[in-house]
Amino acid sequence: MADSLNCDLKSLSPLQLFERVTEQGEKVRALKAGKAPKDEIDAAVRMLLSLKLSYKTTTGQDYQAGLPPKDLILINNGTTKEEDEDLVDPWNVQTSNAKGVDYDKLIVRFGSSKIDTDLINRIERAIGQKPHHFLRRGIFFSHRDMDQILDAYENKKPFYLYTGRGPSSQAMHVGHLIPFLFTKWLQEVFDVPLVIQLTDDEKYLWKDMTVEKAYEYARENAKDIIACGFDINKTFIFSDLDYLGTSAGFYKNIVKVQKHVTFNQVKGIFGFTDSDCIGKISFPAIQAAPSFSSSFPQIFNGKENIQCLIPCAIDQDPYFRMTRDVAPRIGQPKPALLHSVFFPALQGAQTKMSASDPNSSIFLTDTPKQIKTKINKHAFSGGRDTIEEHRKYGGNCDVDVSFMYLTFFLEDDDRLEQLKQAYTSGELLTGELKKVLIETMQPLVAAHQERRKQVTDEIVKQFMTPRKLAFEF
Repeated sequence: MADSLNCDLKSLSPLQLFERVTEQGEKVRALKAGKAPKDEIDAAVRMLLSLKLSYKTTTGQDYQAGLPPKDLILINNGTTKEEDEDLVDPWNVQTSNAKGVDYDKLIVRFGSSKIDTDLINRIERAIGQKPHHFLRRGIFFSHRDMDQILDAYENKKPFYLYTGRGPSSQAMHVGHLIPFLFTKWLQEVFDVPLVIQLTDDEKYLWKDMTVEKAYEYARENAKDIIACGFDINKTFIFSDLDYLGTSAGFYKNIVKVQKHVTFNQVKGIFGFTDSDCIGKISFPAIQAAPSFSSSFPQIFNGKENIQCLIPCAIDQDPYFRMTRDVAPRIGQPKPALLHSVFFPALQGAQTKMSASDPNSSIFLTDTPKQIKTKINKHAFSGGRDTIEEHRKYGGNCDVDVSFMYLTFFLEDDDRLEQLKQAYTSGELLTGELKKVLIETMQPLVAAHQERRKQVTDEIVKQFMTPRKLAFEF
């Protein structure tokens, strides 16, 4: 029995081992709190000690609650040159690979689970319709505990959605739409409440801007979010600078998280240094708090046990790994997550887009002419140097940004596959592929701009007013 356990533990990644130790620690605490028989507690403690020993043997580090192995949190802290190639944290994404970040490696390092065909099929059975093309195409590729969310849904137990936006500029780009388009779809098919956090406090702490400017950006970004088509009766959008001062439940959860995460742990998870302001160090607790239903008593009628599902880009995962570690210790359910890939910059998938570089993406304020110029001039091509070579050898869809953008925004699976075959065979030239993208993006952005024009300050105020939503709890 012990040999098979040791064999099983050797096959686990350091982060998986870390999570096993954490879970076993929770089990021991629960047994002691429940005054379980002594032999049962002793067996659980022996298992915990064995797991901690395996963890130390594998990582060379003592287990510390809430502090996963360092080289797995900030990806550039890896131990080999190959691991150094991808840097992924909540503020930076860099890779030397023209195809973009290696997401299979990221799943292993972050200790999440791949969204496989079985899970997609289960989602389809649960909702009774074809899953979103973001799921079918692997744009949302990784998860934590999505199976628990489906269990809840199938057993008619409630859950809610939480996503967010850091308002760093007045204009959002098309990449910012990805989590919101997917969240809107999730809300519609599961018919659940949604909370959207605007972290204007975070942007003030990290960026060179005034509090007033951060708050102004939050309200402007809210208009773009509302223009995605969210139902006002089922959606609460809040600015941290606003809501924190009015919600005792929200602040209580922030304080509980803060008490259970040490300075050492937050440095290990987020890479903070001694010269960072204390606002940055305490901010992760503010992003964690919306994961708990008691942060929104007006929506959930004070209920604390309603699980949360968070659709977000994978770079936000460190916040929620921390949250999931703290949750059981403050009597809250762990949030579940769905992770998306990064949206590539026009210049290529090696870096995250910058709101300060207008040519790095297509912005939601761009005119049809600007969209055409940007794509033709800046979209990185997977084509060959000459037409003759391209016709002979074909283009590379894995690095071609126009094709990458089409996987996000062209909904027709058959059309996308035709374009891929034609480009790969050399039949379709780069200029022709860019033309398809231009014809896809121009009406999409124009339609968004028309919807945004209808969003008045009064509508924003209604979405951002704490209130009961169209659900009974």
